[in-house]
Amino acid sequence: MTVRVLVHDRGRDLSGVVHEGESWAAAARRTVASLHVEPAPVDLSGEVKHFLVDHDNRFTIRAMTRGDLTDVTRWRQSEHLHRWWSSDGEPTPDRVAAQYGPSIDGMTPTRMWIAEVNGRSIGFLQDYRIGDYPEYAVLGPDPDAVGVDYALVEEWSGRGLGARVLWSWMGRARHRFPEATRFFAAPDHRNYASLRMLAKAGFTEGLWFDEPQDDGTVDTVVGCSLDVRRVLG
Repeated sequence: MTVRVLVHDRGRDLSGVVHEGESWAAAARRTVASLHVEPAPVDLSGEVKHFLVDHDNRFTIRAMTRGDLTDVTRWRQSEHLHRWWSSDGEPTPDRVAAQYGPSIDGMTPTRMWIAEVNGRSIGFLQDYRIGDYPEYAVLGPDPDAVGVDYALVEEWSGRGLGARVLWSWMGRARHRFPEATRFFAAPDHRNYASLRMLAKAGFTEGLWFDEPQDDGTVDTVVGCSLDVRRVLG
């Protein structure tokens, strides 16, 4: 079946198709080649892959520092995030520093990132090679896949920015993990907003499984995977 791409640019729509062996991202770039811009995803979940030429917003991912922990603590303490991270314990400043500090310092396989739009911090991500965590690799579909967890702060949620944040992260992760053919995320099955965000970024839902938490509870999560070659090239 032919896959179509539609690139929106200030009121006009540029239509194209994905050639055999071509990624969705490459097809979108080819469709707007004369503009010399990088289309960003709007919604990749349907038969037509929607992209956008955004002339106003610049999304970036930068390494988290210990100076960001005050913001991260405040975000984690909000009800918007705490409901999905409650198994990590009460997000006091000391607990958050103990949880993320070693990764910030490069002492664990996990790396921490801050998402920004036009220079303003809007959330954070963490990524890791799934095979570096044997207890998690048993649950994941591919030990060489790159796992990602993410959170957008409440005042920036609901604006359709999630797919753009993930897209910015994926561009960086593809170069950091050139051997990875899949990216993987596993949100709580009740977190419909997160599942929709992943779908818009090009992830597809897979198996549901029970994931043990640090506090002894078990969360039912949905394994979502992105085919790096098909989506990004």
